[in-house]
Amino acid sequence: MQNATRNAVQNEGARPAPATEAQKIAQHMARLNIASLPRNYELFYEAVAGHNAALASDIAALGSHPQQAKLDALGLQHRLVSHCGIAAEAVGSEAGKLLLEAAEHLSESLQQKRSFSRAAEALLQSISGSGDRGIGSLISEMEYLAASLKSVLSSETELEAKLKAAAERIETLERGMAAAQSASVTDALTGLPNRIALTKAINDLYEREEGAAGSALIMVDIDDFKQVNQKYGLPAGNKLIKKLGGLFRKSIKKNDLVSRIEGDEFGFLFANVGMRDAVAIAERLRNSVEDNMVFATPEGGPGKLTISLGIALSSDAATPAQLQANARVALLAAQSNRRQPVQAFGR
Repeated sequence: MQNATRNAVQNEGARPAPATEAQKIAQHMARLNIASLPRNYELFYEAVAGHNAALASDIAALGSHPQQAKLDALGLQHRLVSHCGIAAEAVGSEAGKLLLEAAEHLSESLQQKRSFSRAAEALLQSISGSGDRGIGSLISEMEYLAASLKSVLSSETELEAKLKAAAERIETLERGMAAAQSASVTDALTGLPNRIALTKAINDLYEREEGAAGSALIMVDIDDFKQVNQKYGLPAGNKLIKKLGGLFRKSIKKNDLVSRIEGDEFGFLFANVGMRDAVAIAERLRNSVEDNMVFATPEGGPGKLTISLGIALSSDAATPAQLQANARVALLAAQSNRRQPVQAFGR
């Protein structure tokens, strides 16, 4: 009896814990024989955890053993951050190749010019050194010189065309590079800056000479948005996120920043505001969402979004990471107390 009990306890302890989302994604990638590369993980994470139905559908269309090149093409198409880095590397590599080819074409052109110069010098010496040469011999050498000149001019024309084409290609690559860089800091769904852009803005804030005093970070989370997606579907959820992004964009001034951090979270960085102003701004944002984010449900009744907001002041944080951590703590406090959906760190 004791052995049976002991075995039961051991079996219970050996039972695997529920797989995390990250583990599920890694297992799914392994089943598809997909390399465990960070950019591949980001691709699947965005499709699953990011609720990107279009990306999930595109991945499924690749079949059971998708090629890496096709996965990378999807990452670029959906403007994922790590894949934009690949694009930048490809642009740099191709631009370098074009410049190397241009240098080779220039070298060939210079060789032809030297050959023509030597032929012209030889003809000149021949004419000046032999006054009694026949007209036929002279004409033959002139024809050779003319042929050499024609070859040089043809080469120059060809070189001009190749250099022009290379310049146009490099210009196209530069535009592609700029687009990739822009995509790396832009949320694809809302067009707002993303987490990378917000983090950079906060870092820049702390690096400026006047320091970070006088700014506020407000983090926003949509209440129960997972249930909204489950009830009405991802396309409807994405439409609401996009509409909310537009509403938030209209809520800031020129020197302020709003970003979509991830999923249903947004971040605001406001310059030159104290706590009283920051709380007032947060309350206006909350009221604006409750007044404007009303939508029709399939049941025929109205649905609406509500948000929780966490505020942190830069004057209370010594580093950018601490500022973001403080705002996160305040947001968690707001989420845990729906009767006070606006919370300020340390207040």
